[in-house]
Amino acid sequence: MRKEVWIDMSKEQVFTHNLVRTAVTSELYNLVNRLDLGLLLSDGVLFTNREADLSGNPDLLFISYDSREQERVELIEGKFRGYTEIIGSPDMVLEVVSDSSEEKDVVVLFEDYFTAGIREYWRVDARESPISFEIFKRNSKGFVAARKQAGWLKSAVFGKAFRMVESKDRLGDPKYLLEVR
Repeated sequence: MRKEVWIDMSKEQVFTHNLVRTAVTSELYNLVNRLDLGLLLSDGVLFTNREADLSGNPDLLFISYDSREQERVELIEGKFRGYTEIIGSPDMVLEVVSDSSEEKDVVVLFEDYFTAGIREYWRVDARESPISFEIFKRNSKGFVAARKQAGWLKSAVFGKAFRMVESKDRLGDPKYLLEVR
């Protein structure tokens, strides 16, 4: 049994964390709904995997209909009403790296998400320019980084290629777009 608990009470940085998660979430939410792929859940959902002795709130996770039908994932009802927890192995998890979460996102969760049976681990780090966007795919021994082809990363989970584009808004603040093809 794990004897370590991570509690991060720091505030999310607007431009390098929250805005990045919003860009990825909005594009993937539209894609998942348009193609009728499953369930995309953003920050705040409780995810638990007993095999990995892991429980937490990823920035984003995706559960395909196939994963639900094959019972690789179970939705758990809350005490009062509705579903409040995901147990099992989602198809994809996203973490946006922050100063306060770097070790957890880069080392600890990298290993734990593999142990949890997650097919793809997406990681974005916008603390420096150019933005770092990686898709790690599961193989028999661990996660391996998807190879970029002309700046694009292929996702087996979504059957599409993606890239993160960084620009500036009219006030000079960062702006992000997850492009899909």
